[in-house]
Amino acid sequence: MKQEDLEKLLYSMSLEEKINQLSQLTGSLYLEGAELTGPLKEQGITEKEMQLAGSVIGTFGAETVKKLQERYMEKQPHHIPLLFMMDVINGFKTVFPIPLGQGATFEPELSEECARAAAKEAAASGVHVTFAPMADLVRDARWGRVMESTGEDTYLNSCFAKSMVKGFQGEDLGKKDSVAACVKHFAAYGAPEGGREYNNVELSEHTLREYYLPAYQAGIKAGAALVMTSFNTLNGIPSTGNKWLMRDVLRKEMGFDGVLISDWAAVDELIRHGYCENAEEAAICSLEAGVDIDMVAGIYAKRLEKLVTEGKVSEKLIDESVLRVLQLKNNLGLFENPYKGADEKEEKKWCLCEEHRELAKKAAEKSFVLLKNEEQILPLDTKKKIAFIGPYTDSQKILGAWSFIGDSEDAVSIKKAAEEVFGSEKVTYSKGSLLLGDKVHMEGFGRSFSESAGKEEQERMLEDALEKAKKADIVVMTLGEGFLQSGEAASRADIRIPKIQRKLFKKVWKVNKNIVVVLFTGRPLDIRKISEKAKAVLCVWMPGTEGGHDVVDVLRGVSSPEGKLPMSFPYNTGQVPVHYNEYSTGRPSNGNDERFCSRYLDIPNEPLYPFGYGLNYTRFSVSPIQLTYGDERGQIKVKVNVKNEGDRAGTEVVQLYLQDVAASMVRPVRELKAFQKVTLLPGQSTEVDFEIGEKDLRFFDEQGRYISEPGKFKVYVGFDSRTENKAEFILLPEEKLIG
Repeated sequence: MKQEDLEKLLYSMSLEEKINQLSQLTGSLYLEGAELTGPLKEQGITEKEMQLAGSVIGTFGAETVKKLQERYMEKQPHHIPLLFMMDVINGFKTVFPIPLGQGATFEPELSEECARAAAKEAAASGVHVTFAPMADLVRDARWGRVMESTGEDTYLNSCFAKSMVKGFQGEDLGKKDSVAACVKHFAAYGAPEGGREYNNVELSEHTLREYYLPAYQAGIKAGAALVMTSFNTLNGIPSTGNKWLMRDVLRKEMGFDGVLISDWAAVDELIRHGYCENAEEAAICSLEAGVDIDMVAGIYAKRLEKLVTEGKVSEKLIDESVLRVLQLKNNLGLFENPYKGADEKEEKKWCLCEEHRELAKKAAEKSFVLLKNEEQILPLDTKKKIAFIGPYTDSQKILGAWSFIGDSEDAVSIKKAAEEVFGSEKVTYSKGSLLLGDKVHMEGFGRSFSESAGKEEQERMLEDALEKAKKADIVVMTLGEGFLQSGEAASRADIRIPKIQRKLFKKVWKVNKNIVVVLFTGRPLDIRKISEKAKAVLCVWMPGTEGGHDVVDVLRGVSSPEGKLPMSFPYNTGQVPVHYNEYSTGRPSNGNDERFCSRYLDIPNEPLYPFGYGLNYTRFSVSPIQLTYGDERGQIKVKVNVKNEGDRAGTEVVQLYLQDVAASMVRPVRELKAFQKVTLLPGQSTEVDFEIGEKDLRFFDEQGRYISEPGKFKVYVGFDSRTENKAEFILLPEEKLIG
């Protein structure tokens, strides 16, 4: 449909019809039938509001979506199609590693492939919009939703946000296998005070612009069709009602012209925040801030018409929002084909197809981070007796909190994968303990987790594990937090693995010191005590559908770990938030025992495992940095030679960091600016080249200008954020770079 036709459609609509285009309802309401009984009646939703609502959330399935769309359009006065939205985060039916795990791959192009595969499955199942990617910068592992981010670094997050948007949307949003991406949560949702969900965020405007906004901007530049407001207040103002944030920063500065949608009932939460006195004020505040769609709160639908007639809200504002919603529907091709990609045959073809399962296997394998490998215990010597012990040994609940569309029954457990390749005469399996503890019940995302075992049963599990550990040469312990212990509404003050598993680990260690820990998690954990005793630790995150196959393949050396930490693992919980790119301080500790410096008395300043860290099954070396100055574009070329010094092939991530030595504002000790992955055979070496330009040296100054300043800079190139392989250069006043 042409733009002029969209505008004609807009002006032919009644005020009631326009307002309801800005209302989103839950799809389950439509599945319950047209009669207003039970929950429908209790929520006060009228049949008219259901007939006119512009979008629904949480409904999928080709057959279901087509039926609902047909029924809806028959009653919609202008036969405007309904939008179907839902959270497709790290896969649809085929589940890929959680986003934090994908960040560990340092391979945004791979995440683009995963998003493309997820889009094919979701689109065939009738989904038009996904609420992804989450571009929130995260530094506090207590916050449960770190699992949905790609980590603590601004540059890395920006790369992944861009790639995920491109993957979901494809080359043409109107094609049947594309879904619209929604960058979330605008803004700074990842920095809640105390790591507590839905809490206030206190950030200076400088910190907001320098570190938190760039990843959102990257997703918007990549063409994201939607942006979602965040639940939090930012310096005392709820994002959903923050006109400066949404109108000035998002719309004017970032140039976003797509649909802005609230998070779940966030318009109503303006009242609970104490920012608005009642629903009328909340409606006015949100609309004036530029929020186009009210997600499930029902405030727009029930309040805006009266506010317009009373002259408290301009109908022009409503028209602007409605036009954006109509343009989204038009860009998706819904006016020509209201069912878009919904197709039962395509759904069956793509969902959990072999191609997507292979991609899930590839992605998980690349996401694993080898944190420790003492005595080269990994890869496993398959001639030895191996005991797999722990609650994740035969568990299929390895998809992650947000993977509620996927079915854990489709996931491959470690035991199943191991039985395919190991002989039963040398490998044994034991659960050893419960995952979380006796009579524990957790709920979230329409799913629940319960477990219970009497004292005698738990003792039998432990005895079985200890007996098998005694007879084994090597024990592989499968430990970690539960899938509902991370994700939304899963903030934790104590980020160790559950107590019952810590007890199991101690007991096993007493009878067999040759322990390899396979760690399942949705966040960085405090694993210091485990890391001290285990000979190897392999972090596998929540790996997705093919997780078991990947774990077994990496353990036995069929493939090698190549992941790098996208978020620092703390020495203990008391350090968080902890991140590598901290500011310089006037009294650095420098590792000494001086009292009057910036340090803890009882623990180190440094995290247990820093950003960018990850071991291989081989050894890599990096040469001193060579700098070449002053090409015709004013770039500096940075060159190193990387060599595989080991006896097996491997992949390494070569990382480049910069430090601005002295500036008009204190700068971080270092910042990631580029990275490259290299795969080398034993003894093989390769040259790795980077370029640095004046734009790479810019920052926001005190006046809010994005500038570079003349002076000395240090460049670091190595294999994690602690590398001391460095060189120096100078930026002259005329923006020339010299040695």
